Parts: sequence; structure tokens; C-alpha cells
Amino acid sequence: MSNVQAQYTQKRMTAADAVAMIHDGETVVVPTGVGEPPALLHALSDRRHSLRDVVVSQILPLRKYGYLDETTRHNVRHDAYFYGGATRPGGQAGWIDFLPAYFSELPMLIDRGLSPADVVVSMASPMDEHGYFSLSLAPDYTMAAVRRARVILLEVNPNVPFAYGDCHVHISQVSGLVESDEPLFEVGLPKIGPVQEAIGKYVADLIDDGSTLQIGYGGIPDAVVMQLQHKRDLGIHTEMIGDGILSLIDSGAVTNRKKTFMPGKTVATFALGSHKLYRHLDRNPALEMHPVDFTNDPYNAARNDKLCAINATLQIDLLGQCGSESLGHLPYSGTGGQVDFVRAANRSNGGKAFIVLPSTAKNDTVSRIAPVLSPGTHVTTSKNDINYVVTEFGIAQLRGKTAKQRAEALIGIAHPDFRGELRDAAKKMNLL
Repeated sequence: MSNVQAQYTQKRMTAADAVAMIHDGETVVVPTGVGEPPALLHALSDRRHSLRDVVVSQILPLRKYGYLDETTRHNVRHDAYFYGGATRPGGQAGWIDFLPAYFSELPMLIDRGLSPADVVVSMASPMDEHGYFSLSLAPDYTMAAVRRARVILLEVNPNVPFAYGDCHVHISQVSGLVESDEPLFEVGLPKIGPVQEAIGKYVADLIDDGSTLQIGYGGIPDAVVMQLQHKRDLGIHTEMIGDGILSLIDSGAVTNRKKTFMPGKTVATFALGSHKLYRHLDRNPALEMHPVDFTNDPYNAARNDKLCAINATLQIDLLGQCGSESLGHLPYSGTGGQVDFVRAANRSNGGKAFIVLPSTAKNDTVSRIAPVLSPGTHVTTSKNDINYVVTEFGIAQLRGKTAKQRAEALIGIAHPDFRGELRDAAKKMNLL
């Protein structure tokens, strides 16, 4: 038996034995989305009554684990880097807390000890012959946590792809291994309606052949993707790779040949999609998964000429301030990588940063373009960073424009039913 195989055998254990290594007062870091290890997190949930002041930190949990329980928050509580459906209710009720941060800076916060990382729990591919596992589904901030953690626990699953890039952990670094073989969590493409389709067409018309894309998650970004399949020599440098991007690769529109940074490579920091997507990651020399301080660093991403960043917001005011992560004061999601890639696209030679949103909410009763953001709204992308804003009624290009020019342009892409009152409000604010 080889040395690495002997270490593997020695460190293999049950999920209950693995989470027994977690101590009171420690912070457990969990990867984004499908990188979360269900067997380990269910075992942690089962053990929570015997723990005190344990914190679980994660972006976008996909399952509602037992520890997500208000009555046991003093035993194990969740601190969100970014809310998902499983944690949003607790965040809005106040018993789940959140960390305001740019996605790109989470590794730095962990490296500097500003955000604790005592234990890492993660999904992992089977070990290769050299003793390495691939944390392919979400190296994001997890690789930084691996450097800091006292304990590293891996859930090894044959369905996890072995991807290339900076996403590998050696058996000598691992404290405990749990084996599982359940299918990975799959997320389908969002529903695309006529509004999303109209917005997607406006954006797609502004994306040139040879552009490199960052595409956020949601109906509108995927509506853009669906209208790019006739383009040529597109590249991918993004935070999330999903089935929308995979469809572009399969269509031949993505070749990565024209990328000016890491040509020939699709680059991402987490994967969220179907079984077909996860298989695409497996030992694919044309794709690399990297930590988020590499993918989302605005300097790195901007080394791609013609970088096009496509991200959604919930509300925008007449100066161009975007509230993309809360409904008034109530948290909804998180900062994520929106600002990272808006700034990257602004720096990129020929780059374009798009913020997309339907013009209305609540069945056309509320304008998402507002004179001012709703009280308490968390500002995500500032007025100084914003460039293209797109609704189903057109495009407002704001960068380099005065406050009055911005107000005029944004009113022009608001729903027609609200333009009169927006104009009246703008006049009262001396913006027209």
C-alpha cells in the first residue's frame, strides 16, 4: 500500500466521528453552494445540542440543515457571507447574521484573521495517485480557509469532478475523510419570460465577437446567454459556471482563443448546475477552477480585453446607485462579486459592465427605477462604478454622464407608467 493510500485509510471515519473534532467557539467554513458536504453538515446538525457558540460561515447554502434552527442558535449559528433560500428567512428575522464583504476579498479577510476559519468542511473528488483531492465545486474562499484551519474535513464523493487549477488539497493536510456517493445537488436554468428575453437581446447586441464574459446567476443573465450562441470566439472568466455558460461552450460560441489573460481556458470559482455541467469539469484541460481572490480580483479579470460583466440588481436610483442585495433594510442575498466584475469591466480595454433589471416589481405596481433607494437599502454598486443599465425598455449608458444626464437616461428606460412621477420627483430633486 502506498503512503498516501495508507494515510487515506487511517483518516477515513464516520461523519459523526469527523464532526466530533469541532470544538465550542470555533468557526466552520463551508464552500459555496454545491460544494457544501451534506453528510458532514447533517452530522453537525445532529450534534449541535452538545456544542456551544459554534459558527458556520458560507455563501449560498442549498439545503435547510437542522442546525439552521432559531432555538439552537446559541449552540450552532449561521453567519452568512451571502444569503440563499435556506438562510434568508433567518436573516430577515435577525437570528442569522451576515458579513458585508466583496466576494473577492473573503480570502484576504480569512488570511488576515479578520474572519475566523478554525474548521473547513467541503465536498471533494476522489484522491488521485499523488494524494490530492480536488475541491472543484467551490475553491472560492475555501482554499484560504484550508491554509488557516486547525481541522480540515472532506466528504469524498465519486460524483465530484477532479478539476484543474488552484483547487487541490493533499491527504497530508486532511484531518478526517467521510465517504459518500449520493448525487450532487443540481440546479436547473431559471425561467425566462418576455421581459428577460427583451433585456437579454439589448445586452447581447452590445457584446462583440471575441469578448470575454462574466455572467451572474438568474433569468436575465441566462436570457443574455441564450442570445449569444451565434457569436464567435467568446471567452469565459467568471465567478460562477452554470448550465447557461455550458450551453455556450457546447454551441461553439466559446473558444477562449481571443482571451488576453489565460487564453484557451474557461476560468471560474464555483459551479452550480446539472450533472452534465459537473462532468464537464472533470479533468478538462480547457477549464480551471481557482480561488475567488484570483477570479474576481478586478486587476486579474481586467487583463481580459473586452470583458463584459452581466449582473442583476433589485433597485436603482436616479444617480445610478444599485441596491442589489436587500429589500429596504431586509437582507435578501449579498454583495457577492457584482462590484468586483463591474470594476474589472470598467478597467478592461473595451470592457462593458451591464446592470440588468426588469423595470417593475409586484405585477407592475412598483418601479424598480426610483428617485432614491428605499430606506435602509444596502448599496451594492456605487454611482461611480455604474455603466450600462438595461431594462426591457432600453439601455441607459451612465459612465461619464452628469447627475442630470443620468436621471434623464434612467427615466427613459423606466416603465412608461412611472415616467411621469419619476420626472416630477427628479425636478423636485433638481435633477432635471
